[in-house]
Amino acid sequence: MKGKFIAFEGCEGAGKSTQMRLLSEYLKEKNIPHTVTREPGGGEISEAIRKIILNGKFTAMTDECEALLYAAARVQHLADTVSPALARGELVLCDRYIFSSYAYQGYGRGLDMRFLRDINRYAAENYMPDVTLFLDIAPANAFARKHGADENDRIEQAGEQFHRRVYEGYCALAKEYPETFVAVDCSGTKYETSEKIIALLRGRGLIG
Repeated sequence: MKGKFIAFEGCEGAGKSTQMRLLSEYLKEKNIPHTVTREPGGGEISEAIRKIILNGKFTAMTDECEALLYAAARVQHLADTVSPALARGELVLCDRYIFSSYAYQGYGRGLDMRFLRDINRYAAENYMPDVTLFLDIAPANAFARKHGADENDRIEQAGEQFHRRVYEGYCALAKEYPETFVAVDCSGTKYETSEKIIALLRGRGLIG
């Protein structure tokens, strides 16, 4: 990989999209080539899979099916979007990545972590982010920030206890991967959080 790969993680409503937009604006000002993408999605096939995963009508979907669909969308996303951008030497900003599977399907759904690591082995062995930024805000506060859960989003409708387990999972992952998984306190304004992120990335030499 010639470019650099930065993933954004966090609970629903943590502000990932906002922080990615602010970082993208900063990169544009500095004339730093970059690609902004998301998971599930980031390409025609992966976006089609996203619609299936998040469809609020598919309440009968098993947890294993959900996890496999995420993994499938991820492999296609890497081929369509991430890998080409990295080959061009760009900075890739990705809204969610592999740690979402560990937090949501592992800690949230209770699936075996070995199963999740196996189905995501290709991504883990070939395209791990240079840094993963965890926007650290408790789910209750995050949902309040976005005025409640989206009734059409199957994941957002999973319930308070589920999202609490997801948050606890993220906190556990931060301890498990201290070198590349970094918690960012986002209790302040969006601009204060953005300044923290830019300072952190500059400190790691990922941006100028």
